[in-house]
Amino acid sequence: MSVLVLGSIAIDSIKTQLEEHREVLGGSASYASISASFFTPVKLVGIVGSDFPREHIELFQSRGIGLDGLQVADGKTFRWSCEYEWDMNRRKTLSTELNVFENFTPKLPDSYKTTPIILLGNISPVLQNHVLEQLEDPRFIVADTMDLWITTTRPALLDLLKRVDLLVLNDSEARQLTEEASLIKAGRNILRLGPKFVAIKKGEHGCLLLSPDRFFSCGAFPLEDIRDPTGAGDAFAGGFTGYLASLQKEAFEFADLKKALVYGSLLASFCVESFSLDRIKSLSRKELDDRYKFFRLMSHFEVLE
Repeated sequence: MSVLVLGSIAIDSIKTQLEEHREVLGGSASYASISASFFTPVKLVGIVGSDFPREHIELFQSRGIGLDGLQVADGKTFRWSCEYEWDMNRRKTLSTELNVFENFTPKLPDSYKTTPIILLGNISPVLQNHVLEQLEDPRFIVADTMDLWITTTRPALLDLLKRVDLLVLNDSEARQLTEEASLIKAGRNILRLGPKFVAIKKGEHGCLLLSPDRFFSCGAFPLEDIRDPTGAGDAFAGGFTGYLASLQKEAFEFADLKKALVYGSLLASFCVESFSLDRIKSLSRKELDDRYKFFRLMSHFEVLE
């Protein structure tokens, strides 16, 4: 069962207090599609410029990612740069050059329109809604969002929430969207806006998954060395959605979403171990499954007498 992934594809320049890497692969669709490809075939929807390095195209192809929905336009690829502070939780955007991404209008190939599982990566809700209008009876829709869209395109985002099955956002974005300090209250309020489920990312503190009548809290995998947090949330969303698709079910139970949440969190943990997609593209499925088994064992709780 394949996954359609929509999002940005970018060339990033990332600076931390210890290292700087320039002109590396970035963008929500890049992280999400490669993470999802660990579990299931992926159909990518995005846009790049004529300057997009061939090596990145070959990376997508090596992961079996379908590129019929990838537009190549004359001009430069979307570029973004940032600098992280010491704690890696805060960053400052140094530059944003939309380039060909500024006029991106996703047009799905006919072969994409019946894809059952959809991941609307972190991109304008106007474009997310535009893609939904081209789909034919999708089975499960995941959407990611961010503070920018909550501020600038709130009406389109609220319309989107009525059409998706699960919304992914981080803790500060959940509070911003609902004006609630409590994440549980925020999650409940988001569910009232339309989604059947909501996943609230909490960075190094894990993730919350809520439905109208259930709740699951997943801790983050403890890491001693975090080199670049960029794309971790997109890797989470891709891993989550890809795992669900691999189940090949007509409908998903809450237990399925719980396991998907863990796999998404673990892919995010691998993502931050290096810059760009360097760690994920060298990751084996065995390494991922071994970390899942170790995390499950480490998280097991027994009541002591």
